[in-house]
Amino acid sequence: MYSRIFGMEVMNNFFIGILFFILSGFIASIFRKENKIKILSILCFIGSLFCLTPAVSVLFSGQNLITECNFNPIFGTINFTLDPLSAFFVVVISVMSLMGVIYSKGYLKPYLDKVKNINSHLIFLPLLIASMLLVVSCQNAFAFLIFWEIMSLSSFFLVIFESDKKDVLKAGIKYLVFMHISVIFIIIAFALCAINAGGYDFSLFSQVLRENSHLANLVFAFAFIGFGTKAGFVPFHNWLPDAHPAAPSHVSAIMSGVMIKTGIYGILRVLSFYATPSKALAFAVLIISVISALYGVLYAITQHDLKRLLAYHSIENIGIIGIGTGVGMLGLAYGQIQIALIGFAGAILHILNHSIFKELLFLSAGSVYIKTHTRDIEILGGLIKSMPFSAVLFLIGSVAICGLPPFNGFISEFLIYFSMLKCLAVKDFFVLIALLFSIAGLALVGTMAVLCFTKAFSIIFLGMPRSENAKAPTSDCEKSMLMPMGFLAILTLLIGIFPQYVFDVVLKPAATVANTSIMPIGTCADLMQTISLCAFGFIAFVIILLLFKLKFSGKVQMHDTWGCGYDRANNRMQYSASSYASPFLSMLRPLFKKIFDIEKPKQLFPKSAHFSLHIDDIEEAYVINPLVKFDEWFLSKFEAIQSGNIQSYIKYGLIFLVLIIIGSLFIG
Repeated sequence: MYSRIFGMEVMNNFFIGILFFILSGFIASIFRKENKIKILSILCFIGSLFCLTPAVSVLFSGQNLITECNFNPIFGTINFTLDPLSAFFVVVISVMSLMGVIYSKGYLKPYLDKVKNINSHLIFLPLLIASMLLVVSCQNAFAFLIFWEIMSLSSFFLVIFESDKKDVLKAGIKYLVFMHISVIFIIIAFALCAINAGGYDFSLFSQVLRENSHLANLVFAFAFIGFGTKAGFVPFHNWLPDAHPAAPSHVSAIMSGVMIKTGIYGILRVLSFYATPSKALAFAVLIISVISALYGVLYAITQHDLKRLLAYHSIENIGIIGIGTGVGMLGLAYGQIQIALIGFAGAILHILNHSIFKELLFLSAGSVYIKTHTRDIEILGGLIKSMPFSAVLFLIGSVAICGLPPFNGFISEFLIYFSMLKCLAVKDFFVLIALLFSIAGLALVGTMAVLCFTKAFSIIFLGMPRSENAKAPTSDCEKSMLMPMGFLAILTLLIGIFPQYVFDVVLKPAATVANTSIMPIGTCADLMQTISLCAFGFIAFVIILLLFKLKFSGKVQMHDTWGCGYDRANNRMQYSASSYASPFLSMLRPLFKKIFDIEKPKQLFPKSAHFSLHIDDIEEAYVINPLVKFDEWFLSKFEAIQSGNIQSYIKYGLIFLVLIIIGSLFIG
């Protein structure tokens, strides 16, 4: 293999960083169990620094870094390129994945104490990171698919970490099946390009798609299904609510915060091949994205499993990213380049913001699970007393994901709103209808997100413990778990109060997607400055209020409040997660499939009675499960063939061989 580098020599650092990631798991596995994850964290930290050096250079300079690697005679020449779009994803992957690795030191400690062999986990975790970095930098379709498959397989083995649990193994297999369905559509899209281009390089794909609009539309449709399945767009989302809860929390954080964004990268990269996307595709992406956002947040409200709740919010936020992408595509389709830039910038900034606050929330959920050994929100409560740091960090992530100032979620959602309002200037009736639907949908998503996270935070951390699990924690989680969570919380605030600097950075990858030079967007830049000043003003106001309260408030006197005749309050005399959300969900009954488990009191003094409600995903209930049952029925018809008799298998082989010979003679 030889390589030729165009641009800065720092591109070599990127491959050194990849090498560190690949080797780190093998090196860490040879150390004693108490040092394994510490060594892994150090090596991944070094690898992240090496990968960040060229990526940050590209983001600030705007100049591409290209390496040509000749793997003849097998693969030929493969280009590895860091343009602003790739560099942005390299930064997100490197930083966010490192936080998950550092967090794993405290999270995996109980498993080490149980003498569980985690060597394979330590190997696949950095391999997942390395494969994601190679996916976003590779410019050859054949190599891209290899790295993509490595990413899927390594994440599969991470998901089934607790493979002794039946539901974990089932979720892992389901995830693997969906990933291979996904890659089939990506292969079809790339094959159509390669057949017409005569090669596998992305630059050849771009030339072909710019000259053939019908082929471009077909390729994008297949690519969107393939990459959209990885990202979690509805209706391709079904794997996501099962895989994320099954995986360890730091893996869930990396998968939700980073890995599903490679699907968004694939969509944006294919978009960058185009001169102008068709209007029909732009409308389709926008509508699917709005439906995904509404679907995700609606089902999140119904969940009692904390990690499953967060998984559905990943679908919601993928939908929000898709809304920005759809508006950007509309801008290109109607020749409004500024609208396209703002839309893509909002989508790309939300990729960063979601990776930060969603990873923070998943890590916080992991802290709750490690201390209470349950993810069931209904039996938690009062954890703020024993886990104050985790509670505050979860609250920060909750405010950020709801899109409230002064945190980062507000900035990217504001940009997406702003792009939609600017797009209303396009004189087209269908654009007007689609945008009004999208603006209303996004507003409803924000309202439901607030409802969901007030439920989650209040039921988990406030009130009285609802079970022995909730009473179990006597202290907060370890510093190795709190440190990455604290770092992510600080990032949510910094982006929220300094949005103008982040906006300047995300404009470069947005321009790469739009295939245009960065245009002056004065109004939007001025708005970012104004938001920054307002954020500082709000924070100053809160600080003054706190100081005023500390200075002038007297000693607090504690008294029992009137208990309406009840002098023995207990943990059952408070809201449950179901009762909190029930008034809202009762208005949307047709959208759910409810499964009740009821044991009614049967005697005057009943010994037992219980009520529980489980809400199934309607796609799984009415589409996936019937298909699985049909598949099982169909395959059961061939059970007799699997007799276990060697002579029978030889007979089948001979029959097949004879049929092949006869068929070839007939064709001849």
